[in-house]
Amino acid sequence: MILIDNTCISDDIGDQFFVCNLEKCKGACCVEGDSGAPLEPEELPILEEIYQHVEPYLTEAGKKVIAEEGVYTKDWEGDVVTPVIDGKECAYAFYDDKKVLKCGIEAAYNDGKISYKKPISCHLYPIRITKYDQYHAINYDRWDICSPACSFGQELGVPVYKFLREPLIRAYGTAWYEQLVQEVEERNAANNARE
Repeated sequence: MILIDNTCISDDIGDQFFVCNLEKCKGACCVEGDSGAPLEPEELPILEEIYQHVEPYLTEAGKKVIAEEGVYTKDWEGDVVTPVIDGKECAYAFYDDKKVLKCGIEAAYNDGKISYKKPISCHLYPIRITKYDQYHAINYDRWDICSPACSFGQELGVPVYKFLREPLIRAYGTAWYEQLVQEVEERNAANNARE
């Protein structure tokens, strides 16, 4: 474990390799799972504010679910999440011409319509954060649908923490991220010296 400020970071963040490979997985993380993407309280008013700019990117089924349930909803555990279509894909997802699921929020962001990229839980995946009173536990989430991303990351030599540089800085700031890099590199150097 790596401890920085009020965060407890799993060693897997530095040890495991990961680079999304949409050609292989087809955006499966936007359709698999037992509920929508987890949302932070501060993201709820943002979704309400940006929805008019995101709506044109969505499928008719996605628009219908959001019209019925709202721009966010609660799952079976009472957590606030993005709505899903028939218990499957996120209501904000759409298929591109290669049958890859993409995020309508991120598409609007990429087109300069909004300044919010996507929910932080999506941006950080495969990292999952559990928030406790005293600290945040930052863990690597292993999921078989991401096997192509693990192989691709290994092939390219990109560890999880480097692949997720932008969202980690978004969540915890540049100074925190720089300390994480230093801690991982020092630990790796020590491990290599022992071998």
